[in-house]
Amino acid sequence: MPRSESKKQVGFATHITAGGVAGAMEALCCQPLDTIKVRMQLSRSGRAPGTRPRGFIATGAMIVRRETPLALYKGLGAVLSGIVPKMAIRFASFEMYKSWLTDEVTEQTSVGGIFVAGLAAGTTEAVAVVCPMEVVKIRLQAQQHSLADPMEMPRYRNAAHAVYTIVREEGVATLYRGVGLTALRQATNQGANFTTYQELKKLAYTYQPELSELPSYQYMVIGLISGAMGPFSNAPVDTIKTRLQKAIYEPGTSAFQKVAAIAREMWKQEGFRSFYKGITPCVLRVAPGQAIVFAVYERVRAIIERLNVSPSHDHYTE
Repeated sequence: MPRSESKKQVGFATHITAGGVAGAMEALCCQPLDTIKVRMQLSRSGRAPGTRPRGFIATGAMIVRRETPLALYKGLGAVLSGIVPKMAIRFASFEMYKSWLTDEVTEQTSVGGIFVAGLAAGTTEAVAVVCPMEVVKIRLQAQQHSLADPMEMPRYRNAAHAVYTIVREEGVATLYRGVGLTALRQATNQGANFTTYQELKKLAYTYQPELSELPSYQYMVIGLISGAMGPFSNAPVDTIKTRLQKAIYEPGTSAFQKVAAIAREMWKQEGFRSFYKGITPCVLRVAPGQAIVFAVYERVRAIIERLNVSPSHDHYTE
């Protein structure tokens, strides 16, 4: 019997617990890289002839010098508040969609089926959690105020205040600005992520049939590789989405007009390379982030299974 069929079933409570812990660890470790990525994507440096855009290290150093090291964690509250539902929805919805695409005779899911399930899971998490969370996070990260100066008051004090201010001044719909681009990014990310992860994990067990559970470092390596797949394929979408979510527009401007205006301005004033601004910290954040997520998820899941505290029959198997 294939190993995936003999795995213990993983319930919905396990998805929430293991996914939440994994997501929180990822956020705490990788938030500085995400803040640098957002600042690079929002930066207009390199527009003047003969100048180059500010790089990854220079951007990080500027943030630390002007705003203190704590500024690298701006938006962390918004991220942490969305991590548990995001990870719960990601793993639970992926498993649900995968079960719908499983062959009833062989009880196996094809590579194409896994990819489609990943696309659907990414879209689900984008609409349910990620888009509103990122609008708030980006607004907080875009504020260039020094945390060392108590007299320098930012527009948004924290995640809750940002939500209140955005809804009061711009309406609830603003929290879903860029939802189409966010869904496209998350869908391609998770499609590539889950497909690569599951196939590499199967390959690891093929070469190590004596193992009942892979070591944590192997989960991390597999997660690192799978996590690097998405950013290169959707960097232009992510950059446009970031600028769209940060900007404030007059009522009545359509989503297409906003996206077209941003893309046109970037192309004319900053060139093709501007669509890949922030790609270095993005890969450095997403790839290790997924390594942490999958390693922690697998370990927490295994602990919960040993404690027999999972009440449901929904399962996430490889």
